[in-house]
Amino acid sequence: MRVTGLITVVVAGLWFAGCHCATKPPEGASQKPTPTAEQREDALRDYAARKHESQTQAQPQPRPTQAAPSPAVEKSETQAPPVPKPGQEVSLFDGKTLGQWKATDFGGQGEVSVKDGAIHMAMGSYMTGITWTGPVVRMNYEITLEAMRVEGNDFFCGLTFPVGDKPCTLILGGWGGSLCGLSSIDHFDASENSTTRMMSFETGKWYRVQLRVVPNRIQAWLDDQDLVDLDTTDRVIGIRIEVESSQPLGVATWNTAGAVRNIQLKKLPDEVQ
Repeated sequence: MRVTGLITVVVAGLWFAGCHCATKPPEGASQKPTPTAEQREDALRDYAARKHESQTQAQPQPRPTQAAPSPAVEKSETQAPPVPKPGQEVSLFDGKTLGQWKATDFGGQGEVSVKDGAIHMAMGSYMTGITWTGPVVRMNYEITLEAMRVEGNDFFCGLTFPVGDKPCTLILGGWGGSLCGLSSIDHFDASENSTTRMMSFETGKWYRVQLRVVPNRIQAWLDDQDLVDLDTTDRVIGIRIEVESSQPLGVATWNTAGAVRNIQLKKLPDEVQ
């Protein structure tokens, strides 16, 4: 019995010593730290994401169905209207198609459609609008259009237009629904410069807008009433960054659905001041 017990103790000691030596890292080798619970969770999430991605890529993807082009926003096959001669007026919208207008890619924009003889801009997040892609007149011109707030409580017409080589925007019904003015003058937007006006607008009503740009002056009228008369001599003309995509000529809304129609451009004689 003593011999057997002794053999058992010796074997157990050798087994323990062998395991201890096998698991002991070589001298000088660094041991990998045990990951925390948070690190394990992160690794699991990363693995699950990569697994899902690999499975998605491995699966055959259905061929996307090509949607038929919407006649409401189909571009007109007719050529863009020529640059008008002094005293000449041209139409920038035929009431049927977008023509040389395109939906502005603001990101988060609503749908742009043509119906009932008008371009409708659905409420977006935050902006929806159209940008002109045809020939542009940059000085000595007038733009007239009709604009309507369809839904919402912010500006339903932000008309961006060229002043020589600079852009500017006429705002109608912004900052809660009633503010009008030019953005920007001397780096101040329509709510903070000398063109600021407060006016009431009815939803569903068309308003006639007239804008005139001549050397050293910007003027605007709303339903034939004076709205803006700014001497631009030595003034800094610009726009807010939000409407950069509306350049050189465009119309946009902010958290509001709007519509425009009867868009006309008239070239003025160069001597007009």
